[in-house]
Formats: sequence, C-alpha cells, structure tokens
Amino acid sequence: MSPTITGLAIGAVLAVVSLAFGFWGLLVTALFMAIGAVLGRSAEGKLDLRGVLDALRGKRSST
Repeated sequence: MSPTITGLAIGAVLAVVSLAFGFWGLLVTALFMAIGAVLGRSAEGKLDLRGVLDALRGKRSST
C-alpha cells in the first residue's frame, strides 16, 4: 500500500472518529493508532525499541 493511500485511510478513520466521538475520542484513537504503528514496526524488525527507550531516557546519543 502506498504512503498516500495509507495517509488517506488514516485521515478517513480519524475524521469518522472525530465526528462520532468528539475531540477526546479522536485523541484516544490517534494515540492507539500511533502505539499500534510503533509495535508493528518493532515486530517487523524495522524499529529497535530498546534504542528508542534509551534515547528517551538520555542514556544514548546519536553521536
């Protein structure tokens, strides 16, 4: 699936959710979609969660 189609689908889902559940429902849905994307990338091996967590904690730098 191309990035354009993926972005279109995500936008459509968020628009429907915002109409159905309001602003807070939109935020919760967007948060869960982001968490799912991160977990999916991690499961595919395209994202190292330990590296991300270390960077967020300040234990690892990009240099």
